[in-house]
Amino acid sequence: MRKTLLATLFAASVFGTATAQTPASEPKRIVVTTDSLLLPDPPTINELRRERGLTDVNNLFVPKGQWIFGGTASYSTHTNEGYQFLVVEGIRSKGYTFRVSPMIAYALRDNMALGGRFIYSRTLLKLDEAKIKLGEEDSGIDLSAKDFYALRHSYEAAVIWRQYIPLGRNKRFALFNEMSLSAGGTQAKFANDAPVKGTYERGYTVALGVSPGIIAFATNNMAVEVNVGVMGISYSSTEQVHNQVTVGHRSASKMNFKVNIFSIGLGVAFYL
Repeated sequence: MRKTLLATLFAASVFGTATAQTPASEPKRIVVTTDSLLLPDPPTINELRRERGLTDVNNLFVPKGQWIFGGTASYSTHTNEGYQFLVVEGIRSKGYTFRVSPMIAYALRDNMALGGRFIYSRTLLKLDEAKIKLGEEDSGIDLSAKDFYALRHSYEAAVIWRQYIPLGRNKRFALFNEMSLSAGGTQAKFANDAPVKGTYERGYTVALGVSPGIIAFATNNMAVEVNVGVMGISYSSTEQVHNQVTVGHRSASKMNFKVNIFSIGLGVAFYL
């Protein structure tokens, strides 16, 4: 009897206290399976992205559900009176360039937005006179142009996708990458000489572009953005009518991977 009591107390101390109703209960068993000894699964694609900070919810810069309104605008003019540029002399001209690009987007996920952009530009050039002189004064080439008029305007609509990459845990500065799929058209008029000879031109363009940039919040809701095009694929087709008689056509396709200084954009956006 004493040995049985000692054995029961030893089993209770090791495997748990036995109740009075079950003095002879079986000791608990620890089962070890091979599943607990397996190596962890390799990281998934989303886990690898989180390691780069692209989808890490802790790096929250633009929260899900936020609306983004913004755009860029530029305007420039020029006037030349007897100006000389390299071999071009006596330039008398004036003109302007106007460009506006409003944008709206919605954050479908944290640090990710989908939206649209509209781009309109208009360029005018009036050249009263310009001369080109090459070589000696007596035996060289002397060319001149006068009464030249050119007006071009283009319009374009684009679907954009943005991915924001916060700089560490900072809530004020971040990098972003903008991809756009756009389509639009152009119209242009050219006229020169007297009597007037004119050319009318119209066409369309389809393009896919990538434009990385940087954003800095000036206030809680207003931010300044700078982006530049670095890669793109485009196709354009143009039809030209000269003096309402001669018809010409031109098509071009282009793919590049370089910094396009003409696509640098500086704008303001509001995050509401």
